[in-house]
Amino acid sequence: METALTELVGVRHPIVQTGMGWVAGPRLVSATANAGALGVLASATMTVDELRAAVRKVRSRTDRPFGVNLRADAGDARERVRIIVDEGVRVASFALAPSRDLIAELKDAGVVVIPSVGARRHAEKVAGWGADAVLVQGGEGGGHTGEVATSVLLPQVVDAVCIPVIAAGGFHDGRGLVAALAHGAAGIAMGTRFLLTSDSTVPDAVKARYLAATVKDVTVTTAVDGLPHRMLRTELVASLENAGRVRSLARALHRANGFRRLSGLSWPAMIRDGLALRHGKDLSWSQVLLAANTPMLLRASMVEGRTDLGVMAAGQVAGVIDDLPSCEELITRIMAEAAQVLRALPRPEP
Repeated sequence: METALTELVGVRHPIVQTGMGWVAGPRLVSATANAGALGVLASATMTVDELRAAVRKVRSRTDRPFGVNLRADAGDARERVRIIVDEGVRVASFALAPSRDLIAELKDAGVVVIPSVGARRHAEKVAGWGADAVLVQGGEGGGHTGEVATSVLLPQVVDAVCIPVIAAGGFHDGRGLVAALAHGAAGIAMGTRFLLTSDSTVPDAVKARYLAATVKDVTVTTAVDGLPHRMLRTELVASLENAGRVRSLARALHRANGFRRLSGLSWPAMIRDGLALRHGKDLSWSQVLLAANTPMLLRASMVEGRTDLGVMAAGQVAGVIDDLPSCEELITRIMAEAAQVLRALPRPEP
């Protein structure tokens, strides 16, 4: 299936595997790329050296295009951009809007720039700055999310910009792909669906929690870092929501110190990261610290398998997923379903 997305990035299928921290590593990304979709490495939870090693590992496993997801506000963003350019990575995606200068630097090097947005005005801004495409996530999506449903937000963005739009939030099958295309999107992006594959390195016990979840077990909470965050409802989430300010601050300090040791970040750097998230928002200092060390809460589940100590970001589709196919099986199935849906559509009279 050829769309503006497949032509732009050089993949066979208009499907993107999103850059999920601690999840989207070389194994998942290369499996996605080899299956004909766009795999995206999550770099925010890697050091600069780890990112370079991960890019080279993906390159050793596939000759297909892939991408790297970056934090535009990271202090070492320029170093990471240099790795992308030096290593010949096809796509740079961003969770926050990159600056006009950063977009220009990447484009001058032949890198495709795809920021993620959650509002029409943000899409218009990055399109005006020269982004090649935009990924728009509706409220159904996992992790930090907004309030507007994909079915409402997507057509707004498609009508507002003249670059390819990738739809995210609520997609897991061929019917969803066809629906996104009908809204004017050039493809779909999925996180939770790729997390729940046999190529994902997420521990089996954690995958089992996702597979057992119903749609009512997926919630949005601000208790983790003060921002709306969609995840599985667990005992830890409930305790964070019920904890007092002193207890929350103590927990935040403990986890922040753990992430500081793991990442090599200094305390000032972590506080700066937290303040960047706090800007314009009414967050307590414990929430600032939680914002800076949320990666540790994710790592506890996604790497260590500790569902009692970590959070599990999840799109609403977690409640309707019940299997663990390989990336190849998943993408083949989605494309076959999409073809079947398209064949069944009524044909206009000649």
